[in-house]
Amino acid sequence: MSGGPLRFPAEATTPTSQALIRWLTDDVLFHYQRCNRRAFLDLYGDRSQQRPPSDYLLKLRQDSNLHRQSVLESFQPLSRPQFATGNWVDGARATTALMAQGVDVIHQGVLVAPSSLAEVQLVSQPDLLVKQPGWSCWGHWVYAPIDIKLGKKPKLDYQVVAAYHAYVLSRVQGVWPATSSLALRGGQHYPIDLDRLVLKLQDILSHCLQDLRSTQAPELFISHSRCDMCHWFNQCYTQAQATRHLSLLPGVTPARYQFLKQHHLTTVAALAAANPTYLAHLPGFGEQVAEKLVHQAQAMLDNRAIPRSAPHVPHGFPLWPEDLPEGEVELYFDIEAAPDQNLIYLHGVLAVNHRTGEETFHALLAETQRQERQAWRDFLELVHAYPHAPIYHFCPYEAQTVRKLGQLYGTPNRHVNALLDRFFDVHKCITEGVTLPIESYALKHIARWMGFDWRDEGANGAQSICWYNAWAETGDRTYLDAILRYNEDDCRATYHVKAWLAQFAEPFWEQLYNPIG
Repeated sequence: MSGGPLRFPAEATTPTSQALIRWLTDDVLFHYQRCNRRAFLDLYGDRSQQRPPSDYLLKLRQDSNLHRQSVLESFQPLSRPQFATGNWVDGARATTALMAQGVDVIHQGVLVAPSSLAEVQLVSQPDLLVKQPGWSCWGHWVYAPIDIKLGKKPKLDYQVVAAYHAYVLSRVQGVWPATSSLALRGGQHYPIDLDRLVLKLQDILSHCLQDLRSTQAPELFISHSRCDMCHWFNQCYTQAQATRHLSLLPGVTPARYQFLKQHHLTTVAALAAANPTYLAHLPGFGEQVAEKLVHQAQAMLDNRAIPRSAPHVPHGFPLWPEDLPEGEVELYFDIEAAPDQNLIYLHGVLAVNHRTGEETFHALLAETQRQERQAWRDFLELVHAYPHAPIYHFCPYEAQTVRKLGQLYGTPNRHVNALLDRFFDVHKCITEGVTLPIESYALKHIARWMGFDWRDEGANGAQSICWYNAWAETGDRTYLDAILRYNEDDCRATYHVKAWLAQFAEPFWEQLYNPIG
């Protein structure tokens, strides 16, 4: 590889507006890959509109710092350049001085190199620069960058940033490093394929420089899986709601949205009026997706539930009574886990007795990791006390975890399989049976539209993880109480959704079994 500048397409080097960006950092490049709008707002947005970090985000940052410290311990002693935060010129000067001295390991060094645009400087700050044999402008040694990431997998955005470190480093030391690596969670050390990643980096840098030199923020796109923890979420979400942006519709992915825009379907009303057959031929659509998206727009436009059509099912309603079996007793099941501790600490079960009208919540809790086995046994004892009761849950996680715990603690497969035969996924029934006027088919969105709400406003799965960690650290049982309330509300929400769905489907079943009446 050459240490010269990457070549960018002509349009990326021709100013189309006033150049606002002076420093393109690896942090900006990382966030640009995930959301070009976030990168823009981080540079030019009104910081007073940022929301404070959630407890879960703070926990992730703490976990990341602990992981970083554990990695750094294996690279002692460390040399760290001294400079004021954000003063990239002084940081680069101090870092190159350490490199020229040939110190073994540099922590949080600053590398600066010109981009293809005279007014923009590229800034790289890898976690580590490690001295290796070779030849560079310093003499008979070179440096190779290492980035420390909390993730377990070498995600593409991690790899692109690692390639960026290598590129900027090559401009500073006059030669490409032999490797650029990721230090991942669990002690994994992942060298990236620079030959492959540099081409990807070139494309991303080109678009990044172009977008960030604009005076207008990129169009928003709400993706809850990526946006929920962003500090600009409230601003973007408020704007999306005000304009009824199509990204608020479940199933409208970024790729599908581009095709919808090409066909001038940019509003909920336009999509609601579209012919699914017309959309089905588009890449990434197909008949089922096209019908679902049109129904989703219609449901949102009219604020009503629409039964899913299924040509292979009589009368077009794919939800059968055996999909929602009723018993004298029904069980509603929800699990809470601490992923960072590899711990399943709570089996929450709501027992609904339709004969007596009683509703009893059972919290089968492991207060410590050593009690996980006992909590599992308590769960088995409870569900075996109701051998004929259907067990309702929401999404596949509970069924997957039951199988995992059965294997871990030696529960015979025949017993686990018999138990799983009683499991019924309410989420699957909802998504296959009905289209709802909601932004997400997560339990909270569904249940709240149906009139159910949680007792604690900020309760969610991420918060429950933080509560359990706080309980483990402090012994304060108010954290456990909050978890139990949240888990019970999840069980009751599942019951509420199942009851609503059974009532919604009842007229279709009556039509099926009594077509004349």
